[in-house]
Amino acid sequence: MAYRKLGRTSAHRNALFRNLVTSLLMSEKIETTEMKAKEVSGIADKLITLAKRGDLHARKQVLEYVFDEAAAKKLFDTIAPRYTAKEGGYTRVLKTGFRQGDAAPMAIIELV
Repeated sequence: MAYRKLGRTSAHRNALFRNLVTSLLMSEKIETTEMKAKEVSGIADKLITLAKRGDLHARKQVLEYVFDEAAAKKLFDTIAPRYTAKEGGYTRVLKTGFRQGDAAPMAIIELV
């Protein structure tokens, strides 16, 4: 599987993605760079699919990844039941333009 390194070590990259996914689950919409948003989209989709299963093992797997227990609780109690009839594609990435300082392409990632 090909993935984006984003100029970080693997530990830093994993922590970055965990933070972004936790923030996405808590606020349901975040703004970040386009590349980060595309990577986080797949991770968030996998976590929502796990949460749809709803068993104890899935809950433990989600809690291993997200940093905040409140985010995991929200995922299982409110987010996952929304998508019971849907088979994937739970997130949307919208391009918003370029960042002022370094002209990095920015995007909003949100739950559909």
